[in-house]
Amino acid sequence: MKLPILAAGLLAMMLGTAAQADEKPTLTVYTYDSFASKWGPGPAVKTAFEKTCGCTLNFVTAGDGAALLSRLKLEGKRTRADVVIGLDTALTADAEKTGLFAKHGDLPALDLPVKWTDPTFVPFDWGWFAFVYDKAKVKEVPKSFEDLAKSKLKIVIEDPRSSTPGLGLLLWVQKAYGDKAPEIWKELADNIVTVTPGWSEAYNMFLKGEADMVLSYTTSPAYHMVEEKDDGKAAADFTEGNYAEVEVAGRIAGSKHPKLADEFMHFITTEAFQKEIPTTNWMYPVIKLSKPLPKGFDMYKPEKTLLYPAAEVPKVKDKALAAWRDALSK
Repeated sequence: MKLPILAAGLLAMMLGTAAQADEKPTLTVYTYDSFASKWGPGPAVKTAFEKTCGCTLNFVTAGDGAALLSRLKLEGKRTRADVVIGLDTALTADAEKTGLFAKHGDLPALDLPVKWTDPTFVPFDWGWFAFVYDKAKVKEVPKSFEDLAKSKLKIVIEDPRSSTPGLGLLLWVQKAYGDKAPEIWKELADNIVTVTPGWSEAYNMFLKGEADMVLSYTTSPAYHMVEEKDDGKAAADFTEGNYAEVEVAGRIAGSKHPKLADEFMHFITTEAFQKEIPTTNWMYPVIKLSKPLPKGFDMYKPEKTLLYPAAEVPKVKDKALAAWRDALSK
């Protein structure tokens, strides 16, 4: 009886080994909610990458970009992430300090509003922040933050402590007004209906008519034009300039699948990934695509672009946050 039992045991071991050999490695990518949603770029990116990687791409969401960084700080070296996609240049200096990220390899020619020299983070899209409104409801469009503060328009914005657009707005006001920024926030306080944790909540409130304007992007009206055949939304162009956002990805140095993670980092700047950005994330791609951008992407291009270099953000963020918090608490 021992021989048949031994043979059965050997067969089970062989089958187990074969099954393990057939198992695909899983690349875990932390990102924000809208990126991985069914209408975001995540599903198409997953399909395209899995065709070539021999792996399973698993997105794990954590709210908005600032919430992503908070989660990484909490997890530290215990994080399950192999790659993080969804931070931006307002967060990269802070993210670099965690020591969790590895340097990236060579990048192709990029199409960005700024020269890219960051050795750690790879850009995957960019855009300008703007206040979006319904043209049928807002007849006198503010041309500056001062105009907006003097108006009776109600706005909804995102929290800078949990949201990259919210932090972008904080830096926008600070960059445009400097020492006068606290006064601008005090004047704007009466216009603010509420502060939401992230972009999705704010934009949904706007669509429901709970605010006249919402902090979003100059490309948001293009979404309504392309997807809904609705040209009734517009983005305000401020004379101070509009603040730019460059969103980035980074590889975790302690990744269990470093080669796969590097493959994905390279994949980010290829057309297979970038072609999904305009009509799913509704932002500008970071490379020139073989096909023109959809109708609407050229409608609202600010004459002046504002942007702090990533290394300067920590120097101004705390001061700007204090001014924002003080104005809204009164």
